[in-house]
Amino acid sequence: MNTTFSQRMQHILRSAAILLVVTVCGLAAGGTAGILAVAIGSHLAPGTRDYIVYWATAQQLAHHANPYDVTEITRLERGEGLPPSYKIGLMRNPPLAFPLVYPLEFLGARTGWMLWYTLLLLCIALSVWLIWFVNGKPRGNRYLLGLAFAPALVSAISGQTSLLMLPGLVLFLRLHRTRPFLAGVSLGIFALKPHLFVPFALVLVAWVVLTKSYRILAGAAAAVAAACALSFSLDPLAWSQYAQMVRTSKMVEQTIPCVSYLLRDWLYPRSTAMLFLPAVLGSLWALTYFWQRRQHWDWLRDGGLLMLVSILTAPYAWIYDQGMVLPALMYAAFRCRSRNLLILLAVLSALVEISLFISLHDSAFLNKWTYWTAPAWLLWYLAATRTTRSQQPVE
Repeated sequence: MNTTFSQRMQHILRSAAILLVVTVCGLAAGGTAGILAVAIGSHLAPGTRDYIVYWATAQQLAHHANPYDVTEITRLERGEGLPPSYKIGLMRNPPLAFPLVYPLEFLGARTGWMLWYTLLLLCIALSVWLIWFVNGKPRGNRYLLGLAFAPALVSAISGQTSLLMLPGLVLFLRLHRTRPFLAGVSLGIFALKPHLFVPFALVLVAWVVLTKSYRILAGAAAAVAAACALSFSLDPLAWSQYAQMVRTSKMVEQTIPCVSYLLRDWLYPRSTAMLFLPAVLGSLWALTYFWQRRQHWDWLRDGGLLMLVSILTAPYAWIYDQGMVLPALMYAAFRCRSRNLLILLAVLSALVEISLFISLHDSAFLNKWTYWTAPAWLLWYLAATRTTRSQQPVE
């Protein structure tokens, strides 16, 4: 009798946990869809500011003009409805990103945004499917946590290029054993934001040398070389123009919600070098972590923690960049034996969604509120992987 009652209670609690996770994920995705519906039904929304930057850059490239010209970029962005309360943005990606944004030259701002957003949503969906596949196609609905992961959805709404790197990371995890050259090509997209991957990249080079997997480096080099050639054909002066933009942007004086800026402002507010201290410490830890596991290194199992630390210690990073931790969190979620931890991940993701809604009225709120997110994903991952007692996920 007691055994039957206990089994029924476990079944009820399990069903309640699943329902809560699905509900939170559904509300997060539904709320995001609502914001997008409003944006589609009106003029381009302020939340699409990053996309407008790429569109304006493409217009400049099409006319063989300086893609970092503040005056012309201002005219283009304001002309498409960017409110006066929003600062004008310049594309901070290096010229290697030009081939990705150049097709927007052939599209109007609204049509381009809808297609660009669709592309980013496909990046999320494809990445979640590939993560599910490389993890052994686990049963259950835990993949919903990936589809509704708030930093990825926020990145899609803003039109950020960070999501374009996510399939590259997952393809590397899928192909590095069987198709090393293609795996390297997929990592070439990391050149869009190389500062996010310093510890990860150092360990990758060390692993390549140790395992003699030089075709991965060859593939990455080929992808970067092709991007350089295409960007040079679009704008031969691109790199000098980019360097000028970096010197005048005063980015280090901005408030960016990440550990490096918080540490700098706390210890030495005027020191630029302090921004790189977390990355240096993270790199030392990463090389030690790799060396201790070098004989049995597995990128799916060990690379997740590496990526979490890379994002946490990056010289600068936004909430939009945290979609890159999705493979690590899903790896842990598929194996996590605690339903409470799964619920916690869903709630943490929903908190980011709530901050997105609030930021519609206070544009600075999202950045102020998201200092905690990168440390939270790392702590959640460590807690979730501690509950794993076998390599088989719990249904």
